[in-house]
Amino acid sequence: RDTGLADRLETYVPGQAKRVYFPTAGASALIHRDPTALAHEFRHRWGERGDVAGFRADEARVVGFLQEGYRTARPPNVADAVGRLGPALTRLWITGSAADLVDHYFTSDYAKIYLAMTVTESGPVSLHEPYSAFTLPMMDSGSVFDGYYGFVKPGLWRVTEELAAINQELGVDIRLGALVDSVDPNRGLVHYRTGGHDQTASFDHLVMATDPLAAARIVGDGPTTALVEGKRFLGSSGKLNLFFRQPARWKNDTPADDAAFRFIFATESLAEFEQATLRVTGGEVAYAPGYLQIYCEGAAMRQLGLAEPFDRLTVFFKNLALDHPGEALPAVEAEVKAQVLSRLANPDDCAWSRLLTPRDLQRLFHFPGGNIDHTELAGGQTFFDRQFATDPDRAFYQFGRWPNLAYCGAGAYPCGSIAGTPGYMCAQQIIRGQRTGGPARG
Repeated sequence: RDTGLADRLETYVPGQAKRVYFPTAGASALIHRDPTALAHEFRHRWGERGDVAGFRADEARVVGFLQEGYRTARPPNVADAVGRLGPALTRLWITGSAADLVDHYFTSDYAKIYLAMTVTESGPVSLHEPYSAFTLPMMDSGSVFDGYYGFVKPGLWRVTEELAAINQELGVDIRLGALVDSVDPNRGLVHYRTGGHDQTASFDHLVMATDPLAAARIVGDGPTTALVEGKRFLGSSGKLNLFFRQPARWKNDTPADDAAFRFIFATESLAEFEQATLRVTGGEVAYAPGYLQIYCEGAAMRQLGLAEPFDRLTVFFKNLALDHPGEALPAVEAEVKAQVLSRLANPDDCAWSRLLTPRDLQRLFHFPGGNIDHTELAGGQTFFDRQFATDPDRAFYQFGRWPNLAYCGAGAYPCGSIAGTPGYMCAQQIIRGQRTGGPARG
């Protein structure tokens, strides 16, 4: 609503309960929004004896605290968290480990695995690392759909197209297809090439939304580059696109449920989940089955009134090493595809698939370590540490020692987000600095 996108785009959020599958028959469960219904489902399906409602209530408190910080563009710090949430919740949900967090609320491994999976989305992060608990509320805090995933008609690319139109209407000069060669912060100049010609642009403030390693190398500041190079970058996410001749029909579901999100897990204990997460870090294996997140794109488009001549599923999955492109892993593609098709009543309607690995993301988009979040959400690079300023207390989104450089890519707090939270908070800091004649204090 603030940007005007709400008046330009059609969106849809599935209201049906998400479904989770585990290898053991009968362990499938529905993830209800209502905490009471969710507690009943966990107890009935998984023998859960923990505090499901308490988990959701405490999570909502932490998410509310984070979102207030986003709206006011206030960079994070532990003292604020303790003042708002108290020391116990701060330790449990922010500075502590995900393993301790799920152990506090749940008794069954199935529930623990489902809730902890977001910790590994940015990369092979251990559930036992300090600050790994923070990933859970953070991932639910950036959605404009009350913490749930949603769809944009006819696809997510419409967000960038409409943002471009809004910016052009505001007078922004957008230059595409330009290769930035270097940045001179002392003189306030950007040197770039476009159409085979060298160009120079001057700036008062330069905001970089690329990955932090590319930003550091373009600026050429040795200490900042060394700082960034010491970060953990490794990504371990794969993406499988599936196209169908007819709408994919999920077994035991009605057509009205076809747009609901699905999760397929390959492990049944938290220890196995952790082992699979970390196996790909040393190149021991190319693929260690972890979990699949399935986005029913075609069914969502039908809910939005878009009749396409095909159906499509997008599968985000774990855990892949950085060694190989998707075209070199036909066995992995076949294995992941088989897991999805085994849950469908019409698997023969699948007509096409394509696998993308971390190496593909590195090759196509130059992400360091093939990580779509640019850096892992791990200790030392999350919450108040997810920035690259020499004095973050004074200017959180400043890049290195340069007061006229700022960084708001996915490697900045809170992390990569379609909501553009790092960019908004960074811009507010620059605006405040302009009003006061200097950088804004966090």
